[in-house]
Amino acid sequence: MNTSRAELPAPHPAPAGLPRGGQVRRLALYGARGSVGRCRDFARQALQDWNWLPAEDEERQAAADDVLLLVGELVTNACLHAGGPRQLLLHGTAGAVRVEVADASPVPPQPRTPHRPGRPGGHGLLTVARLSQRWGVTVHEDRSGKSVWLEVTVPPAPR
Repeated sequence: MNTSRAELPAPHPAPAGLPRGGQVRRLALYGARGSVGRCRDFARQALQDWNWLPAEDEERQAAADDVLLLVGELVTNACLHAGGPRQLLLHGTAGAVRVEVADASPVPPQPRTPHRPGRPGGHGLLTVARLSQRWGVTVHEDRSGKSVWLEVTVPPAPR
């Protein structure tokens, strides 16, 4: 399952804390307790190192907040529906941050339909779809699990 929106904006110069060509960070999570908070902390540190935080303006703060919220959504979904996350991967580039959460279930997530805004639960994938520029699922070739991924673009620099 892949979803995407309109074309991404033109690339921006790499943030000062991000190496040319980007950077990948991985957090192993096999059997780890407190995965959601641990993953958010890990992502927050990466965003600080990549100079997304502290943000230069409200739009960049909103994008960083979106990344942290979406990390929590993907990890929570893995905990609730896939036996727990195995790994969090963050890939920062000049134009975006890609978040991937791997788990042991080959079953792709399905949005709850019909969506009922007043009902508890079932809003995670809707949130992912609304706040990310692209998202999707990659089932591992050997069917040993999957990775749910999303991308959030870097807002333009303030003028």
